[in-house]
Amino acid sequence: MTDPLDHWARLAGSAVLLDGFHALKHALRFGAEVPVAVTTDRAAALALADELAPDVREALAALLAEVPPQTYASLVARPHPTAVAALAVRPPREANLRELSRVPRTAPVVVLDEPRNLGNAGAVIRLAAGFGATGVITTGTLDPWHPTVVRGGAGLHFATAVERLTVAELPQGPLFGLDPEGEDIRGLKLPDDAILAFGSERTGLSADLRARADQLLRLPMRPQVSSYNLATSVAMTLYHWSAL
Repeated sequence: MTDPLDHWARLAGSAVLLDGFHALKHALRFGAEVPVAVTTDRAAALALADELAPDVREALAALLAEVPPQTYASLVARPHPTAVAALAVRPPREANLRELSRVPRTAPVVVLDEPRNLGNAGAVIRLAAGFGATGVITTGTLDPWHPTVVRGGAGLHFATAVERLTVAELPQGPLFGLDPEGEDIRGLKLPDDAILAFGSERTGLSADLRARADQLLRLPMRPQVSSYNLATSVAMTLYHWSAL
């Protein structure tokens, strides 16, 4: 039997870190290839599976290896309260690009235009997966597969297509940019093939994205309130799409 720590050492440079029970649970549910997983308390992790995720309990039982707490702490930068960690194979970029570019689409693509906050990006990916969005694209320098983003997304990167592209590389479809100067979103039904673009809370949409947008839309907001959190804006927009 392969030593899990040797296996971890061979994969650590190229694999996706699944940090915590919930990230591992979601990755398994959505078909991720997970070669190695460790925990400091195998019985406790399987009890958690019995309670919260019986559908993946058998897979976890076959996968989880128990390691000492100090060993676990050496494998992850920020040990998770559930004391579970795993490595997964990242989906091929080509497969994600095919999914993002497929037409017709039955659900929007979310674009985060030059995001800055890793945790916010993860929260958006979790939201997009929950709404059944086609995928999430980031522009700019933030890596949407950074371990902190994956942690914030609770492993739901494997439930939707997640990639980084330039504005020029965005897929086809009507592009709606969320902007305070846009038209009230409540007056429009968003099409299923929409591309929904969100800028950062501080700087908004980039000039390139604004130029590419077919229409600017604004969310309802009380006067003198500066902005919504990025994940809140995405949630409101996806709910508007899903409800009409």
